[in-house]
Amino acid sequence: MNLFFTADIQNGEARLHEEEARHCVQVLRMQPGDPITLVDGKGAWYEGMLTEATKKACRVAIQQQRQLAPPPARVHIGIAPTKSIERFEWFLEKATEIGVDVITPLWCERSERRQIRADRLEKILVAAMKQSLKAILPQLREPVFLKDFIVQNADYQRFIACLNVPAYPHLKQVYQVGEPALVLIGPEGDFSPTEIRHALEQGWQGVSLGASRLRTETAGVVACHILQLLSE
Repeated sequence: MNLFFTADIQNGEARLHEEEARHCVQVLRMQPGDPITLVDGKGAWYEGMLTEATKKACRVAIQQQRQLAPPPARVHIGIAPTKSIERFEWFLEKATEIGVDVITPLWCERSERRQIRADRLEKILVAAMKQSLKAILPQLREPVFLKDFIVQNADYQRFIACLNVPAYPHLKQVYQVGEPALVLIGPEGDFSPTEIRHALEQGWQGVSLGASRLRTETAGVVACHILQLLSE
């Protein structure tokens, strides 16, 4: 199935903008009259018919719409972008496939990357959403310094995954199933002792993701998978 994304849907008509339109017309050779399936990134799934098709824009007459059930639990991952941007992009792709609602890039004391291209990362999220046949596009928030982020988001169960002694309980042991959860994942080299102490003082729960020492991007994926698996 070829799935297309657009947020431009109103009055029974959808419009595909240039990138999606080019894929539709130049790659798939679709023509007016062809059936087409769309998602809006907010949980709605549309079936329609292509009425206008150019490589700059396409129009679709909506024939059927259904709203997919919301995820059982809201998953938010705060994560330090990796030195290799390809590894961070891999995390975005896999977390989207598994199921994540919000991603916040974090600037930490030990961060080796201080810049990201949000436009490129958004395209990766859209591609992963379509590939995995999902209708909800994860929200990629603006990067924020960890010290500021720690004092926010009180409406989540808040966890900080880190390597520390004494060992923290496993995430699966302390997560309250079905409740919105936010997990912090540190950069290469982990969070600093000061950052961990600050988080614990603000009421965050220290957690483990297992016995193995994980790369940053792997830890983010593992956290997503644990929360989604427990909530199914």
